[in-house]
Amino acid sequence: MNIIVCVKQIPDPETPAASFKVDEAAKKVIPAQGIAPVVNPYDPQATEAALRLKDADGGGKITVISLGPDTARDAIKHALAMGADEGVLISDPAFASIDNFQTAAALAAAIEKVGDADLILMGRAAADWDMGVVPAGVGQILGLPVVTVAKGIEKDGDGLTVTRVLDDGFQTVKAPLPAIVSVSNEFGEPRYPQLRQIMMAAKKTVQVWSAADLGIDTGASVMPLEALYQPKVESNVEIIEGDTPEEKARNLAQKLRAAKLV
Repeated sequence: MNIIVCVKQIPDPETPAASFKVDEAAKKVIPAQGIAPVVNPYDPQATEAALRLKDADGGGKITVISLGPDTARDAIKHALAMGADEGVLISDPAFASIDNFQTAAALAAAIEKVGDADLILMGRAAADWDMGVVPAGVGQILGLPVVTVAKGIEKDGDGLTVTRVLDDGFQTVKAPLPAIVSVSNEFGEPRYPQLRQIMMAAKKTVQVWSAADLGIDTGASVMPLEALYQPKVESNVEIIEGDTPEEKARNLAQKLRAAKLV
């Protein structure tokens, strides 16, 4: 099987909230100083799924694609160290402030440029914005079936059998190939690259494609960002006094009635 895995680099989710700052005028998050970005935590599961499918099928190629600045090479290198074969970085100043729909268009163009993909795998969502719409967007553009939030994927003849995570259980579906599948954390722990694999991945060349290389124009945002800010949370606490539990309950009820909450 020839598989494409899309990965993303994001701010470290373990960063203390106090370290995050927002430039409200520019509508951008200011990166926390001294804390390096990391691979989106759902993406190693997608890479792991690709590796298992490749092994089970007896061969093929795994190409990793990431869209972002030059530092996103680290996310690609991590997948290469896990066992992926090739890496492609989509990087262009024109992509600096694109929305999810434009991201889907850029990834779709890159997937077509790579060509001959039997399966495209992605993490279930990017943990920074947590929207999870890009897999469906790429599927719409490429005209491919999309299966989301997978916890298990098996090759089944000319198609796939996928077990999906639902709010109240699981669902098993079949999909023809080629297809797009987003992989959830329930898939299981991904393999950890060994030192030798990390060193070998460091030597691999990552291709870099610009918007011009993909023949796309980012154009106007379909989903413009209206505002980005840190919410202000205020809370007022009042202690209800009383000599007995009954008296406290009566006083609480009077307060709630006065505030027209009951």
